[in-house]
Amino acid sequence: MVTSTLVISVIVVVVLGTFLFGQINKSVVDSSQRTAASEAFADRLQIADALTPETDDPAKQAAGAEPAAGNLLDEVMDTITGSGENGSEKRYEVLILNLTSPGQSRASGSVVPADVPLTLKLALQRNIRAYKWEDATGSIQTIRFRGESQPRLTYVVGGIVHLTTNGRTYEVYHFFPFDEEEELLSNVRLAIVVVGLGLVLLLAAIAYLVARQVVTPVRLARQAAERLASGRLDERLKVRGEDDLARLANSFNEMAANLALKIHQLEELSQVQRQFVSDVSHELRTPLTTVRMAADLLYDAREDFEPMAARSAELMQAQLERFESMLADLLEISRYDAGAATLDLEPVDIRDVVLRAIGDSEALAERHGTRFELRLPNEPCVAEIDNRRVERILRNLLFNAIEHGEGRDIVVTVGADRDAVAVAVRDHGIGLKAGEDTMVFDRFWRADPSRARTIGGTGLGLAISREDAGLHGGWLQAWGQPGEGSQFRLTLPRSAGVDLKGSPLSLVPPEIEMRRTWRTSMTPVLLPASGDGDGHDED
Repeated sequence: MVTSTLVISVIVVVVLGTFLFGQINKSVVDSSQRTAASEAFADRLQIADALTPETDDPAKQAAGAEPAAGNLLDEVMDTITGSGENGSEKRYEVLILNLTSPGQSRASGSVVPADVPLTLKLALQRNIRAYKWEDATGSIQTIRFRGESQPRLTYVVGGIVHLTTNGRTYEVYHFFPFDEEEELLSNVRLAIVVVGLGLVLLLAAIAYLVARQVVTPVRLARQAAERLASGRLDERLKVRGEDDLARLANSFNEMAANLALKIHQLEELSQVQRQFVSDVSHELRTPLTTVRMAADLLYDAREDFEPMAARSAELMQAQLERFESMLADLLEISRYDAGAATLDLEPVDIRDVVLRAIGDSEALAERHGTRFELRLPNEPCVAEIDNRRVERILRNLLFNAIEHGEGRDIVVTVGADRDAVAVAVRDHGIGLKAGEDTMVFDRFWRADPSRARTIGGTGLGLAISREDAGLHGGWLQAWGQPGEGSQFRLTLPRSAGVDLKGSPLSLVPPEIEMRRTWRTSMTPVLLPASGDGDGHDED
């Protein structure tokens, strides 16, 4: 607001100042020109009266008028310039040029005929040729007079004195210095600049005060909103008056109170839900242990049962194992929800963790006809990690790849750089549709709800894996395309607490990236049509 007001004020002051100075300049110059023209006209009348012969006898004129005319020029020059006894002091100079007898020309002060502007002299000559004796012409010029070091702004008025009695013609030039006008206009210009600058600063100060009174409450509201967003739900604004800002403060306080109430209710509900899950999980362990012992006895003695009873024992054993896995996952999720999950960090070579996870998954891979392709670096990839949690992440990724890999090979790649280590698990199964790369980490999410889990998963594995990766300060990301399979990438910092800036491995598989690059850079080539020599294609 202050900047905008300052810019607009400068523009307005400049425009108004320019207009005002132009009007003052025009008024002063026009007034001075009218005064100068009036004085010049009076002087020309005086010159004409002084030079007009008192007798009309040609003989007397021939005998004594010529010397008398020269004397009269001196007298009239002294009179009109104010140097005579009865004259008043005047501030202009006069040049009288006798066109009939050039030797009788007169000039006052330091004026010489060369000081007359050429354009003014030509204008008077045109008037003489046109017999326009009464017309006068003026011109403002910068003239440096003889004996002066600096040029002066001068208004030159040129007129004609024509004597009808003897036919003589005189060019009369009045030189009016505009020093006073120039000084006056310079003072006016300085005053306009000073007043305009003061007005601009005053408007800027007013705009600053107004903006401060408006912006300060808004700034306080912004600071309160930031503190509210950071978790300080007891933050409130002070209400002063009954204007719009006061109503804004009231609305903000009501919003903060309602928000705090809703968050408190949600926290209580979440706490009840977490406690319920935790209690149920713990309470189910005791009867589950008893059922497990009975199921183990039945499973061990299944060969002595009827076929239907033996099959039932096998199904019960499998479902109990799945039930135990689900209970364990629920307990783990409840720890994350309660914020009780902790890390047991130690320097570990990530290659060893990958090999152990693959060893745990080989039996399941063999049952599904899947093989692992390992791409491990030769150098150690040591990072500070929780060995148990990272191994669980990798097992979940491998189990997920086996289930959705359609029996094709699974590529496991390990990479490392100075700041991070990464593991990518690539399958060539059904892939992921657009948007499913983030939904796949949701709890109990399935890409195809009608499809049964072939390995007895609980639907919480990838959700727990993402929580484990986030607990390390790492990333767990997914990529997939229908028909191209999918790839999951785990990226962990080498040192605990260090923020990740990138990953050593690309999320998109290299062959897919190369295929994209090849398609982008491929240029179509037009081949000539096949046919016989006469230019017609064969059918």
